[in-house]
Amino acid sequence: MAGLLIPASCTYLSLTAPRFADKQLGYRERKHALSNLIQTYLATFQDIGVETWLMHGTLLGWWWNRKILPWDSDSDVQVSEASMHYLASYYNMSVFHYKTPRIPEGRDYMLEVNPHYVNREQTDKLNVIDARWVDTTSGLFIDITTARYNYTHPAGEGMLSCKDGHEYRDTYIFPLRDTFFEGAPAKIPFAYKELLEAEYKQKALTLTDFEGHHFDEEKLEWIPVPEKIDPKIEAEKKRKEEEKKKKEEEDKKRVEEAKKAKEGSKKAEEQNKGQKSDPGSAPVPAPPQRGDTANSQPQGQQPVPPNVGPAQGQQQDSPPPVARQPKPRPAPEPPASQKAAEEKQIKADAKREEILKKAEERRKAEEEKAVKAEEKRKLDDEKRKADEEKKGKI
Repeated sequence: MAGLLIPASCTYLSLTAPRFADKQLGYRERKHALSNLIQTYLATFQDIGVETWLMHGTLLGWWWNRKILPWDSDSDVQVSEASMHYLASYYNMSVFHYKTPRIPEGRDYMLEVNPHYVNREQTDKLNVIDARWVDTTSGLFIDITTARYNYTHPAGEGMLSCKDGHEYRDTYIFPLRDTFFEGAPAKIPFAYKELLEAEYKQKALTLTDFEGHHFDEEKLEWIPVPEKIDPKIEAEKKRKEEEKKKKEEEDKKRVEEAKKAKEGSKKAEEQNKGQKSDPGSAPVPAPPQRGDTANSQPQGQQPVPPNVGPAQGQQQDSPPPVARQPKPRPAPEPPASQKAAEEKQIKADAKREEILKKAEERRKAEEEKAVKAEEKRKLDDEKRKADEEKKGKI
């Protein structure tokens, strides 16, 4: 295989699945096949002494329940550059036969290394996958990428990069953590949570409804939703309809208030206009009545007109009409939709914190379980070796 020349314009591993299968598996069959695929991969790499770890969507599946996400059609893992050189030199195109309880007749799995793996540049867009672990019966595969040290990275030393464009600080990857995945011993990056949040955002670690599935926290399983309705989309649609309706009502209310204010202002202007219809002439005082000392004026003096004269036909002693001033409008309250959105956000934040807490508790429980299982396995191995030595002495 080392002498095979592939044109630079060809994606070498793009035809892996069609070469081995001409039809797609059903939902349940695919889940079982992918589970067998990752189990055989992890077992093989442990046997040949090559360090590998879970990444991307497969790492996200581990976060939720230590299993492959049911809507995934492949798995993602990484190895170091030295490990990829080793695989290309000694195990390229090797076929491994495995028998499992699900497949008693056995199945062949092949390790295929892309000859373009030696190109370290991210510009090689057609060959971003360096190798694959292939189920030769179903055509399903695991993508294997290489984490290479980028010695010219602007961020300085310790930067790892892959040909698919992902970049990490090496302290986010190493030292690797021991765990279990699909029931098999596995390894994950040291800062797995930070990597997942950077790639998928924090919501991916708490969102329990996705891709037509709902996560059952009691069973720790992704359960398919019978109806092909995304609860998230439906909730968002309903929220937008309610907001639109409330906005229309608020706009209608504002228009009515503006109309009333305009009418009040118009009436006030008309009243003021009537009062100032003849601003140049002074009002003529009524002739004093006999015995009316209050209204009598000294001889030779003219009456002092008031600031605003009375309207035509009004009595002198009646107060001038005052235009009614519109009452100040109270400050508008925030829309009900805004209050509902704020309350919803508070509840969502509380729920997210609760889910994160439960997930961390699950992780710790799984880690403790894994440690106990590993200790038990070591004790069993020691006991078996002791029995073998004892038999050998006899």
